[in-house]
Amino acid sequence: MSEQPAACRINVEALEAGFESEARQWAERLGLPLQIEDAEFALQVGQQGLQLQQLGPEAPGPVRVDFVEGGAAHRRLYGGGSGQMIAKAVGVAQGIRPRVLDATAGLGKDGFVLATLGCEMSLIERQPLIGALLEDGLARAAQDAEVAPIVARMHLLKGNSIELMRNWEGEPPQVIYLDPMFPHREKSALVKKEMRLFRPLVGDDNDAPALLEAALALASHRVVVKRPRKAPCIDGPKPSHGLEGKSSRYDIYPKKALKA
Repeated sequence: MSEQPAACRINVEALEAGFESEARQWAERLGLPLQIEDAEFALQVGQQGLQLQQLGPEAPGPVRVDFVEGGAAHRRLYGGGSGQMIAKAVGVAQGIRPRVLDATAGLGKDGFVLATLGCEMSLIERQPLIGALLEDGLARAAQDAEVAPIVARMHLLKGNSIELMRNWEGEPPQVIYLDPMFPHREKSALVKKEMRLFRPLVGDDNDAPALLEAALALASHRVVVKRPRKAPCIDGPKPSHGLEGKSSRYDIYPKKALKA
């Protein structure tokens, strides 16, 4: 996702008494005002953690990161384990749990699935607001006895994905996973709430070819790119093969085989 948000008016607010101090801290960290006239978005702090709310008529509900309940819990318990397409794409197999860098982490959903399966995950989300939601969700999940061991395998990095990959220090990730924002042309009612909320903030990933180039230079074993099923491949080297589902596919760029 684009590092700089589009020209949107965003403020930070406490939803309840007692959260004013935390709201001020987030405002200072993100360089956002606590109050602003005609705000289009509000970063809200309350008992359920940090959430992003679009304002105005017909705005969708708030978006927050929740690894303990809701969709994440259902997929953790009933999602299909290592038989899931994302698991096959990154190379999860008997005795193989690769070290994965998710360089377009978003709300951390795919990273959480892979961490649930036992992969050590590094996560980069370069859009500061979304990164704040992810940081807050990881911190809350670390307080839950069942989920804490999973999120302990998820390590959030801050900064520009391309720059961090180009200047990587230490052992490189075996697999790099990319899910760049793709231009949507569907009617808004058909687009996920998160995408409807984020698109005016972050736009599309016009630097996806540079993301792919940096990932191919860094990953030791393979790069995996998630795309809408009918979307073209990212400009650059072509994948050797892909896995296709009902709505999305995984383009796979192998470098060498993963071994147990």
